[in-house]
Amino acid sequence: MKTSIATVSISGNLREKLEAIAAAGFDGIEIFEQDFIADEGSPRDVGRMVRDHGLEIVLFQPFRDFEGLPEPLRAKAFDRAERKFDVMQELGTDLALFCSSCHPEALGGVDRAAADFHTLGERAAARGLRVGYEALAWGRHVNDHRDAWEIVRRADHPNIGLILDSFHTLGRKLSPESIRAIPGDRIFFVQLADAPAIEMDLLYWSRHFRNMPGEGDLAVTDFVRAIMATGYAGPISLEIFNDQFRGGNTKAIARDGYRSLMAVMDATRRAEPSLGIDLPAFPPPIRAEGVAFIEFATRGDEATELSALLTTLGFTHAARHRNKAVSLWQQGDIRIVLNEETEGYAASAWAARGTTVCDIGLQVASAADTITRASALGAELFSQPIGPGELQIPAIRGLSGSLLHFLDEGSGLERVWEVEFEAVEPAGTGTGLTRIDHLAQTMSYDNMLSWTLFYGTLFDIAKSPMVDVIDPDGLVRSQAVATPDGALRITLNGADSHRTLAGRFLSETFGAPLQHMALETADIFATADALAERGFESLPMSANYYADLAARFSLDPAVLERLKASNILYDADADGELFQIYSRAFAGGLFFEILQRKNGYKGYGAPNAPFRIAAQKRLTRAKGMPSA
Repeated sequence: MKTSIATVSISGNLREKLEAIAAAGFDGIEIFEQDFIADEGSPRDVGRMVRDHGLEIVLFQPFRDFEGLPEPLRAKAFDRAERKFDVMQELGTDLALFCSSCHPEALGGVDRAAADFHTLGERAAARGLRVGYEALAWGRHVNDHRDAWEIVRRADHPNIGLILDSFHTLGRKLSPESIRAIPGDRIFFVQLADAPAIEMDLLYWSRHFRNMPGEGDLAVTDFVRAIMATGYAGPISLEIFNDQFRGGNTKAIARDGYRSLMAVMDATRRAEPSLGIDLPAFPPPIRAEGVAFIEFATRGDEATELSALLTTLGFTHAARHRNKAVSLWQQGDIRIVLNEETEGYAASAWAARGTTVCDIGLQVASAADTITRASALGAELFSQPIGPGELQIPAIRGLSGSLLHFLDEGSGLERVWEVEFEAVEPAGTGTGLTRIDHLAQTMSYDNMLSWTLFYGTLFDIAKSPMVDVIDPDGLVRSQAVATPDGALRITLNGADSHRTLAGRFLSETFGAPLQHMALETADIFATADALAERGFESLPMSANYYADLAARFSLDPAVLERLKASNILYDADADGELFQIYSRAFAGGLFFEILQRKNGYKGYGAPNAPFRIAAQKRLTRAKGMPSA
């Protein structure tokens, strides 16, 4: 399978784009006319530069407003086509995209358009070139791939074929199943794009909100299945128009594109194995079974303060590493590692950010399969020298350069705690905390699509609808990804402004990857009592919050008083109830959440977020620090 991406899909000048596209692993590019016009090299120079990067130009585009024009506009359109054919030959590509006309004077009629393309096919054939016709979703007379195919069929010329774009089909809510009846050799090129489900003008939606397959809501895999069922064997390409991508990191967006393309083709071959898709073998999306550990890089007084906080939360200093200044704190199935090493990755993380979460360990069905799939999708592998008797635990880079390590059962990796650590204290009574319910990762809003794609393509995981979280000083967008059984839940929180709590955390910690973790209990009231006995300081909530709870929910007055006395937040939906307690912030804005889900509550307490944020900001101001 030959992979491609349109140069318009990513930011930068043409030379920066080519470097990023080649590094990401693509085979070729669709070259947008504007990109090479803006370059100082001649078309021949540009073609040579593309090939020097190990790429080929698989498509030249776009040619607009060709078919169905009255004279003298028709003759002018053919003259324009001849000049573009000159450019194509200098570039070293043989296929051009002609999109359906939007010209106000274009005349309708399938036969008229077919006749124009037959004549164009003769001219293209004389130069050894081909032309692909694409139905724009907003075309004046042709806006449906079925009509475009009929024009190509009637043109009846071997140098005229069809170009199909998932956005133009799925954006108009057309079924892709009709594509299966088209002969695969008459399809010259295939473009993929996803998009969020937004009701708006098709042209504006297309020009500003397309995204990578898997980042939106369109049924791109169904579209690809229909394409591949025709026997199509040409390139699969990405054509993305997105304002956010145009201003984003060129290399990161190119990597995302390659990841999305590989993932959607993998999903296609698994959904319909008989299609025989030519794709390297790698494992299916990985079953994640939960969070195995959270590792903090910390040192000195900050390490002492964090240890004290863990003690009030009911954790036991269970073990210490045999070779390193690393301690293990445990309660239930929750493992928190404090790394005070002065060398290695954790030391560099501490030097950059102070106390921070530097590593997340995930329990997976197979660590080896996870690494294999991650590598196939373009993830950056990580390793560092290990000491005597230590296990080589596979890892990749995560958000902000942090680490994701993978443990599994049966490979020996699960024995890391007994192999590398020696016991210090026996397990205590704790405070009733049992497991990590979810992790909250904070990032720039511009990075949210990238990390949704990262988790969604690597794991068997689904995303929830995006939620707007109101901060007194701005807006934070939040999207959760979770496994079907809820064993792994991660909330991705995107901040636009440094004035929000999330934005300030990002700026003050230089992009720390984790802002808080939620710890589960089966009895929030018993846990609250146990926490109080240990001297845990919860985030104080206002009396107004509990007065509002009384108005919104039919809570027993005694329950309401217990909530208020322990600073417990409450929410309920059609599925069940949620109870939450928050710690006060530490180490630049990190905090813990303790929660109980009852009767199948699946959310994250979004209605409580504005009041929690306001309480956190009040506490910050009370300490004499600025609120933003």
